[in-house]
Amino acid sequence: MNIKEVRRLDRVIIRFAGDSGDGMQLTGDRFTAETASFGNDLATLPNFPAEIRAPAGTLPGVSSYQLHFADHDILTPGDAPDVLVAMNPAALRANIADLPRGAEVIVNTDEFSARAIRKAGYAASPLEDGSLDGYRLHPVPLTTLTVEALKEFGLSRKEAERSKNMFALGLLSWMYHRSTEGTETFLTSKFAKRPAIAAANIAALRAGWNFGETTEDFAVSYEVAPAATAFPAGTYRSVSGNLALSYGLVAASRQADLPLYLGSYPITPASDILHELSKHKNFGVRTFQAEDEIAGIGAALGAAFGGSLAVTTTSGPGVALKSEAIGLAVSLELPLLIVDIQRGGPSTGLPTKTEQADLLQAMYGRNGEAPVPVIAARTPADCFDAAIEAARIALTYRTPVFLLSDGYLANGSEPWRIPEAIELPYLRVQFAQGPNHTLDDGTEVFRPYKRDPHTLARPWAIPGTPGLEHRVGGIEKQDGTGDISYDPANHEFMVRTRQAKIDGIEVPDLEVDDPDGARTLVLGWGSTYGPITAAVRRLRRAGQPVAQAHLRHLNPFPRDLGTVLGRYERVVVPEMNLGQLAALVRAKYLADVESITQVNGMPFKEEQLAHALEKIIHDH
Repeated sequence: MNIKEVRRLDRVIIRFAGDSGDGMQLTGDRFTAETASFGNDLATLPNFPAEIRAPAGTLPGVSSYQLHFADHDILTPGDAPDVLVAMNPAALRANIADLPRGAEVIVNTDEFSARAIRKAGYAASPLEDGSLDGYRLHPVPLTTLTVEALKEFGLSRKEAERSKNMFALGLLSWMYHRSTEGTETFLTSKFAKRPAIAAANIAALRAGWNFGETTEDFAVSYEVAPAATAFPAGTYRSVSGNLALSYGLVAASRQADLPLYLGSYPITPASDILHELSKHKNFGVRTFQAEDEIAGIGAALGAAFGGSLAVTTTSGPGVALKSEAIGLAVSLELPLLIVDIQRGGPSTGLPTKTEQADLLQAMYGRNGEAPVPVIAARTPADCFDAAIEAARIALTYRTPVFLLSDGYLANGSEPWRIPEAIELPYLRVQFAQGPNHTLDDGTEVFRPYKRDPHTLARPWAIPGTPGLEHRVGGIEKQDGTGDISYDPANHEFMVRTRQAKIDGIEVPDLEVDDPDGARTLVLGWGSTYGPITAAVRRLRRAGQPVAQAHLRHLNPFPRDLGTVLGRYERVVVPEMNLGQLAALVRAKYLADVESITQVNGMPFKEEQLAHALEKIIHDH
């Protein structure tokens, strides 16, 4: 019996790529789930077209899923794949430039017909013209092998071909010693009403595994040990940013003992939050899929008025439509979470690509002086904690709050330690129960805009509570009474008071990672955390002292931010826009910060960012 060589690796980056109909996202997701169960640290980067179904076999129709997994702590989906699985010529052409020489390339040779090769833009077959000589090429007739393996199921050829992604998954599972048990359970459940299809997919999965075991073309398999020392003890699961954010909203509502209400209109890449929360009616969650963005936030604001923890989810174009209602929420001073899963803009822009370009929109995208707290998540798992923090601020200070995520975090995955309930903050609120003010004649009345002296929050009175009837609306209110007022002095007082409430929000001091007494600080926010941290680690290993700090709270900034900035000769801000945080920091602190920016719809790469930082440091 031929015993194949097994090599041990500390990390691997795999990219599955194919046509939009080839099931690459499902394939990558299942490989990720098995990798998470095995105990590796991991990070993923799904990448797919905005079209529901772009023309088959074309470059715009290519969908890919990249997974980086390791036996140690990692922070990004990786810069360059070690392995590319290309299901057709277009997938090969769209992705081959990202591979280093010597990488493994597995291609489905059945799809390399003359017509498909021309459609992908090749003059000749790349399998025969020598252009792949620098790679370890594995030509595999995936479609033929899949159809042959499923002969006994009596499926049409077209139906059988649909399982070729499971064959590929089985082959890669053999190569990297991944279990297939979880995927078999998943397939049985997914196709419970079509058991023949479930059985066929499981057979294709096993056939792929057996092909790797028996073929001479794959002489080596690889082991990547669990990341035993990378995580604190606990129970972990793989989680995407949108899933973690959904769970954070549910947890916040339970900690506040309030029903959760989501008023939303579907929009990429935020729709998964609506889909997920609609499953959790047993936790007191109510979801409303509105006819448009304005109706979604209007319903959420009504739910906040009625005593719910209210949420609306969207992306940048939807924020534009919601802006008037957000201004109304500022005026009403009701708790409301506006979740913005950012994507490439402007206008419809790049629906399935990532960007960080809504920061200034969240800060200022309303008429008048309408200050709103802004916080941002940094990793997929951190979306859980960011959601709870957004709820804390909204409930404590009676204000709408922007929670910023983006497409990279929303669709990407990483391990998440499931917290114990006792670890979560206490968020209970006290609704107004009776009169809160005594008039000069001794009469006790309820004043809806009488404020807490510490937080400046107004009371939250549930409609229908006897004696607490009060007026709300968008026209300026009289301080205390809430009556309509056009008095200039009162308007200035209310404007300044609303600003003071936001300025006074208690947020933690900025954590600065500076082990070497560096002269350069890299300041980031949101999803740049992984690439920045990886790049900073790389520079430190090369002997370059660099400090790092990452902002969760963007309005208000941590109170010590100005002091921190003053400690460094150079402050560098990498962000996926044209310098929005840099502009805010320059304006508020008169700090001479330098920007590293990109807006190509993709996250920063570690090596690219490290080189840019190194150049800035050496140029000074």
